[in-house]
Order: sequence, then C-alpha cells, then structure tokens
Amino acid sequence: MAGLLSIGLTGLNAAQNQLSTASHNITNANTAGFHRQYVVQTTQDPMFTGAGFFGNGTRIASVNRAYDQFLENQVAVADNRRAQYSAYNAQISQINNLLADPSSGLSTAMDGFFAGVQEVAANPTSIAARQALISSGEALVTRFQALDSRLSEIRQGVETEIASTVGLINAYAGAIAEMNQRITIAQSAGAGVPANDLLDQRGQLVAELNQLIRVTTTTQADGSLSVFVGSGQNLVSGNTTSTLAAVPSAEDPTRSSIALVSANGNQIVLPERLLTGGQLAGLLEFRSGSLDATQNRIGLIAATIASAFNEQHKLGVDLDGVLGQDFFRLPTPRMIPSGAADVQLDSANIGALTDSDYQLAYDGTNYTLTNLNSKASVVVGAGATVSFEGLTLTTPATASLAAGESALIQPTRFMARDIAMGISDTRKVAAGNPVSSNTPTTNAGNGKVSDIVINDVSGMVSAPSTTPNFGAITLTFDSATNSFSVNPAADFVLSPASYNPSTESVGKTFTLTGTTAPALFEFEFTISGSPANGDTFTLQPTEKGVADNRNATLLGALQTAKLLFDSGTGGTATLGTAYSQMVSTIGNQARTAQVNEATQKALLSQATDARDSLSGVNLDEEAANLVRYQQAYQAAGRVMSIAQRLFDEVLSIGR
Repeated sequence: MAGLLSIGLTGLNAAQNQLSTASHNITNANTAGFHRQYVVQTTQDPMFTGAGFFGNGTRIASVNRAYDQFLENQVAVADNRRAQYSAYNAQISQINNLLADPSSGLSTAMDGFFAGVQEVAANPTSIAARQALISSGEALVTRFQALDSRLSEIRQGVETEIASTVGLINAYAGAIAEMNQRITIAQSAGAGVPANDLLDQRGQLVAELNQLIRVTTTTQADGSLSVFVGSGQNLVSGNTTSTLAAVPSAEDPTRSSIALVSANGNQIVLPERLLTGGQLAGLLEFRSGSLDATQNRIGLIAATIASAFNEQHKLGVDLDGVLGQDFFRLPTPRMIPSGAADVQLDSANIGALTDSDYQLAYDGTNYTLTNLNSKASVVVGAGATVSFEGLTLTTPATASLAAGESALIQPTRFMARDIAMGISDTRKVAAGNPVSSNTPTTNAGNGKVSDIVINDVSGMVSAPSTTPNFGAITLTFDSATNSFSVNPAADFVLSPASYNPSTESVGKTFTLTGTTAPALFEFEFTISGSPANGDTFTLQPTEKGVADNRNATLLGALQTAKLLFDSGTGGTATLGTAYSQMVSTIGNQARTAQVNEATQKALLSQATDARDSLSGVNLDEEAANLVRYQQAYQAAGRVMSIAQRLFDEVLSIGR
C-alpha cells in the first residue's frame, strides 16, 4: 500500500507539473520570443521481484521548448531583409517626395530662369526684362541651395540614425552577453536541463539585434552564444563583448564609418560591403547609393548650367559695351585633404563632367586620378596639368601626400550649396554680340554677312579700355579667284577664304582668327548671296546701348542644348533631361524599395506562420491539455485515496 501511495504521488506531481506548464504557455501566449514548452514524462525505474518487474510510477525527465533551428533561421533571414528595405524605403521616400514636388523641384525654377532669358532676348534694352532675368537667376540659385539644404538635412538625419543604430547594437550585444552568463549558470546542472525562459529571452534579443545588423550565431558547449557580424568579426563571446563605433571616415571626416572596437580598444573599420542586412545596411546603402548620387547630380546640373551660361555670357557685351562677366559664381571642387593638388572645373569641357567622386592616389612618383564609379583613370606626373572628365588637375612639384596616400575629390557635391549670383546690376547683362557687320551701300552685289558667333574674346579689349576696341576688319571679294581677302592681313586669318556665289549663295560659314597679340580673338560668321567683284564687308565692335539680342538668343538656346554627359562625341542630355533622369531614377529606386519591403513582409509572415505552427502557443490546444492534465491529477489522487482506504481497512482488521 505504501508503494501504491508512492505511485499515486508521482502521478499527482507529474500532472501538477503538466498543469503548471500548460498554464505557463497560456499566460505567455502573447509574449514576444516565447516558445511553447512541454513536459517530457517517463517511467520511474521499476522494482524487481521474483515475479518480474513492477512499476514505481512516473517522473518528469525535463521541460523542453518546441524549437526548430531551421525555421528560426528562415524567420531571421526574412526579418533581417525586411528591416533593411524598410530603413532604405523610409529614407529614399524623402528624396522622392522632394524631387517629384513641382513646388520644390528644379524644373520649374530652370524654366522660369530661361523664360527670363527669352524676355531679355525679346527686349534687350529693357531694364525691366533685365531685372526679371536677374531675379529669376536668384530664384534658380535659391532653389539649388534649398534642394541641397534639404538633402543635407536628410544626410544629417542618416548620420544620426547610423550612430543611434550602432548604440542599439552595442546595447543588445551587452544584454546577450549578460544573458549568456545567466544561462551558463542556470544550465550548470547539465545539458538536459535547459533554461527555457532564459533561452527565449536571449533568442528575442538576438532577433531584435538581427533587425539592426545581420548576425550569425554559434552555440558553445557551456550553452553560451557567440555572435558574429560582417565577415565573421566577433561581437559577443561568452560574457564578453566587442562594440561597434560610428567613427569619422578616413576619406571624408563628415561621414561615419563603422568600426569594430575590441575589448583592448583596437579599432577595425569594417567595409560597408560587409555590413549586409538589417537597418544599418539599409541606411548605409541609401547614403552611398542614393543620397550621394542625388546630391552629386544636382551639383552637376548646377555646375553645368552655371559654367555654360558664364562662358556664353562672357562672349557678349552689356549695355555699356563691356564684355560680359560671370553671371553665376561657382566654388572650386572639394578636396580632402585640401591642398593635395589644384583642381578646377574645366569650363571648356564642362560637358564631360560627371557626378562621380574621384580618388587622387600618389605612389611616390606619379599621381593617379580615378573615377570612383566608372574606375576610369589618368596618370599625372608631379608638377603637371591634365584635363580629365571636365576637371583640370595640376599636381604640385613637391608632393604634399606621402607615397601610398590618397585624397578624395568631390567635384559636384557642394556646387548646389555654394552657387551664387555673379552680377546684380541690370546693365551688366551681356545680351549683345561684341562684333557687328556693315555692308556698304556702294556694293554692287547682294552678298551679306549674318550669324556672327563669338568663339574667343582674348585680346578683344586692350588696356586701358574696358570695351572691345579692335580696329575695323575688312573683307574684299575677288570674283576672279572666288575668294575673300582680309585686311589687315598681317593680324587675321580667314578660313576658308574661298566662296563661289553660284553654288554657295545659300550661305557659307567662315572663321576669322586673330594671329597677332593682343588680338587673338576668334569668331564665326556666315556669308550668303552673290557679292560682286570688289564688294567689301566690314566687321567692327558693336556700339554700346544698341538693341542687340544676339548673345541673349544664344544664352536662351542653352536650355535645349545637350550640355551633359559628353563622352567625346558631344553631349547627350539637356539640363531638363538630366534632371528628369534623376527624378526617374529616384522614383524607380523608391518603388523598388517599396516592392522589396512588401515582398519581405510576405516572406516573413510565411516564415513566422511556419515557425509558430511548431513553436507558437495554441490556446485551444492548451485548454484541452488543462482538461486532460486535470483528469490525470484527479485520477492520481483517486489512486492515493484508494491506497488510504486499503490502509485503513488493514488497520481496522488489526483492531
């Protein structure tokens, strides 16, 4: 009977433990990271008798979690990618909304500016039209600066979020290390006694860390978990941790790099390509793949429109007959460290300028300038000058870099931020052409000169004068040779000189080039019609104050000129096209990020459902278990009750 009582007691204890476990599952059904627990029940060692083995009841072998590593890995991978796309999408949507908004975008401001140019072309002596052009130029400059300011705010927000994310990663790493220590102590009784709730808590910490950065884990023999990031850099080992730090980049101190700081304080900068997955990777990818490109592209458009407009503006004359000056002011390209070499925009080849950053590396003898996007490069000796992709680079004779060092060049990064107006006086708008033609009324033929286009104004102004003061240039037609002669012949060359009125009367273009200093200017013009023998044409400085719109017309033509992305055969995009391409690219990237995030959410839902079908708490099932375990408890109690009654019967017989 004592054995019967003992057997009943084991059943009672087992049922009570199962009721406790089921109750624990029910109350934690909504606890993040909780895995359903179940009791492993087995028989007590039997008692041997001459008649055989008699059972001694039951015992609880262990309490385990419903856990599958494969299913957990699927959830972790899906959640890691979802977090990455979510962070990327949240950031790029800001740029997409900024550029797509007509009130804040660039297209409206550029259209307004060139509308002002056209108004000056229509009314070249109108002070009101000239003021409207300057005002529209100021509005364009303000729009460039506002776009860059907003992008800079986004950049600052990204840098702050990167630092915040790194801080969270370190906090999670420390919590995991602390949990490792608690689990090691709790499981010191042996591997068969898992600390289920502590394991769930640690697993949840790892899952939340995995949302921030992609991690891999390895379980050690003592039950602790080692956590790795990047290409295998150890973040947590036992109860010790390394930490991540957002440190100023060696190439660009204004942006953060991610460094792994070991326990002894050593820092190892992790390349961004190794930090894949999670919120941190999404932020880094957005910064390098979208934000940098957008800010550089807007800077490229600013540099191109300003440089091209300045060059054409300087080929004209203002209301006072003075050669035009820079309409816009542009900064020099940014170099880190400054002074490593002299870098300027090559205004003559501005169409070849790209929106890439460049690296200038020094090997101890020569410099190598490399486009960081296309990897195209050029080698430059010390103290030499080279024109490369819209830049003019002059290296110092005495190197400021040590062998193996390099400098970062950002030609367009801050062009939109630092662009400014170059003129404010309405009379300084160079709408006119500095050269005019005169056809004497005594000419016998009907030839005429038109379409004078200035290529170079070098030497057109001689000190102390501020206006073009070259002498009159006379072209004389010789019908015997069907050619023109130029006077003074010693100072100018006409190319070509031949002209056949019978076949070329619709118009032929000539180039007049000065060959003697200081008159080294050059311009083109068209002769049409049929000049008679001895007919002359005079080319002379334009009188000041006349209603001349020829240069304003050429300035307006820049709106539709293909000024950008010249690979050697001419530009391929207008200013408006370049901006539209950028807006389209950002829009496509934003849409791709949205689709990727939605896809990963769906995959995460599927993976979570598969995991929860095994590990999640089913309240209906647990309610049924409560009834079953309650019946087991009652049955075990009944066994003990019967044993008590039998014992009482034996005692009564003895009485």
